[in-house]
Amino acid sequence: MPIVETIRSEMTAAMKNRDGRRRDIMRLLMAALQNARIAAGHDLSDDEAVTALQREAKQRRDSIEEYRKGDREDLAQAEQEELDVISTFLPVGLSDDEVATLVQDVIAEVGAEGPGDVGKVMKPLMERVAGRADGRLVSERVREQLATG
Repeated sequence: MPIVETIRSEMTAAMKNRDGRRRDIMRLLMAALQNARIAAGHDLSDDEAVTALQREAKQRRDSIEEYRKGDREDLAQAEQEELDVISTFLPVGLSDDEVATLVQDVIAEVGAEGPGDVGKVMKPLMERVAGRADGRLVSERVREQLATG
């Protein structure tokens, strides 16, 4: 079943179960997917839906970080709850070891030798990890490898 349909059926189930919080989260996700569909100008493929959901997850992670800096644990907790639900619809992420291995492989393939070659490594690497690793984490690993490399 396509991700959009899965989320729609989860929203319906939450309504039937009178689970207000989950219903609201599903509505937020449906709105984000609808906005992505409008921007794309066609019905979303699963890959496009995953990209939209990843954007939502990133927004939640950033909000959690900011709320915790501002000592607003109540708001951070609400965002964390939304992030947990969003994560159930995303593909399983890569572990740190898997990211490190991919970084080493791509560095060897493109012949990168130092910190100036970060851009040369990031493009092919991000294509390989698309949707399965946070870009910020990948960038950090690339910089670490090239600095020690």
